[in-house]
Amino acid sequence: MSRPTVDVQIWSDVMCPWCAIGYAQYAKALAELDGEIDVETRWMPFELNPDMPPEGKSQAQHLAETYNRSEDELSAMRRRLSEKAAEAGFPIPADEPAGQPGMMWNTFDAHKLLRWALAVEGPEAQTRLSQALFRAHFQERRSIGDREVLLDIAEAENFDRGAAAEALDEEALGIAVRLEEKRGLEAGINSVPSFVVNGKYLIPGAQEPAVFSATLRRVAAMAAGEVRNA
Repeated sequence: MSRPTVDVQIWSDVMCPWCAIGYAQYAKALAELDGEIDVETRWMPFELNPDMPPEGKSQAQHLAETYNRSEDELSAMRRRLSEKAAEAGFPIPADEPAGQPGMMWNTFDAHKLLRWALAVEGPEAQTRLSQALFRAHFQERRSIGDREVLLDIAEAENFDRGAAAEALDEEALGIAVRLEEKRGLEAGINSVPSFVVNGKYLIPGAQEPAVFSATLRRVAAMAAGEVRNA
């Protein structure tokens, strides 16, 4: 008897710490399922800050402008986020190293690269690149809005650097990413991370692993006709 199969689209942005945390929780759920269900995971583009300038902006400035919070409030937010990230297994430092302020970058090229990775190497390779981008931004503080940094990351993950550079220059790929972003908004994706299972069932936010595993089991059973509704 074949194993049930489900498709999961993760609408995400590389700048979103909760997306990194959410995936870490989701990955724990997949490990718990241990092959019980065949899950194909694909990453979908959602830009939290599509108007971010190429040179980026300091994270402190962006958060202060967006949430109108004081520096003490922002520090408390960072500490809570860091604690949750540590629990999930994806450490995000709460404190900024001297001379290395946290930054926000324009992520459109990163999304182009992720879509290209899916097309040329498939979902597992796309996920590998997505995780490398999360690590580069949150743990290594690299400028992932920079073309050469993106190409370095792709090359380190065993993608062809020349082909990746050509992809970043491809106008049609940029149009495809814009269309996917539009499709997501039209489908009601207005926050990230959003996990859409089998194109119908939404798991919003960075849930606990048990929520992911229970939902995947339920949807797989429904797809197999074992239950009638969620």
